[in-house]
Amino acid sequence: MIIHLPRRIAAHGVKVTLLVGLLTALAACSAGSSVTGTPADTTGKDIFTRGAEVLTWSQAQKEANFSRMDSIFPARVAARGTLVRALPAGAPLTTLTPTPAAQQALTDFIASQRVAGLLVIQNGAVRLERYGLGQTAASRWTSFSVAKSVTSTLVGAALEDGSISSIDALLTDYVSQLRGTAYDGVTVRQLLTMSSGVAWNESYTDPNSDLVRFSRSTPVAGLDFNIAFARTLRREAAPGTKWVYKTIETNLLGTLVMAATGKPLATYLSEKIWSSYGMERDATWLTDHIGREQGGAGLQATLRDYGRYGQLVLDDGVVNGRSIVPTGWFAAATRKQFDVGVSGSGYGYQWWTFDAGSFEGRGIFGQLLFIDPSRQLVIVVLGAWSDAVGGTAADQQRQLVAAIQGAVDAER
Repeated sequence: MIIHLPRRIAAHGVKVTLLVGLLTALAACSAGSSVTGTPADTTGKDIFTRGAEVLTWSQAQKEANFSRMDSIFPARVAARGTLVRALPAGAPLTTLTPTPAAQQALTDFIASQRVAGLLVIQNGAVRLERYGLGQTAASRWTSFSVAKSVTSTLVGAALEDGSISSIDALLTDYVSQLRGTAYDGVTVRQLLTMSSGVAWNESYTDPNSDLVRFSRSTPVAGLDFNIAFARTLRREAAPGTKWVYKTIETNLLGTLVMAATGKPLATYLSEKIWSSYGMERDATWLTDHIGREQGGAGLQATLRDYGRYGQLVLDDGVVNGRSIVPTGWFAAATRKQFDVGVSGSGYGYQWWTFDAGSFEGRGIFGQLLFIDPSRQLVIVVLGAWSDAVGGTAADQQRQLVAAIQGAVDAER
């Protein structure tokens, strides 16, 4: 069952009765999920198969392991600083759950959707915070592709620092091992927008897809895991002419940042954001066989620290009175740079964009960082869907976001 909201419902406000009905229906139509089996101990397995391995984990393994990825696989720490940025408690979002029945519906939704954490921040204050699957405010949870949006910001920081000369600089100016490959002539901007023209199949279910082959490929001694596989790819279109979603290109952005700054990605993240903006707990970033982070995934953080990162984006990257990214960076990064074939949506610099002005980082198995500047709103959802891309669960998550927007509008 899929519940369809009117397209402009958030813009016109939402009645309390509709919000209650929406939450109740979402909880009902996603009920019946079951957890079977026990988590397997994956410690000691070949770390280079972790992408494919995660895709085949049982429900119980996902729920147990998404909070301990950095104890299963090698990882580098992105250290927090000595000061913690406060997330003050705001007024409860009572227009979302105005009755005991609506409150129970939200609780049931969190349980049936296998939500590990749900956070709503508005105007810098916490309006709603819930945990599931045994998680707490101290728990780290893996981000999957939400990490792409963080890597994008680190590219912006390297541009502001002067470590990368220009957004239109060539990738091969910094990663010389890709000269003579399909990535010859590809710019930083084209990597950011996934418009390199290099052929790629991102399917999570096709055992022969490029993504699955990449995660199962054999490392080359002394060579960055991403570079080694990227050298095997072919070009299918001129750079800058075709958008195709490619995790390896965000990984290459991470490789680029590390090459340009001379620092591990986690170290640079700590320097530019985690320690200086006031994150509450250390983050971790999984690494390959030579200790390099994968820019497209593998970042672990707490629910509240993901929320703080969203607030940093709303703050236009300002840390201690100065923006860590070039002027206008987030305005460009979070608006449609390429069509993605879905009405009202697009792709920016590693952000999914919406024509209404909101945007999001999105990861498989239910990870979401949704940002709505017009409402000064940050929504974080961490989860363990049974399916990588969610199917009906993704539709229901989208409707929950619309209900939260509507609840904010109902207060005005």
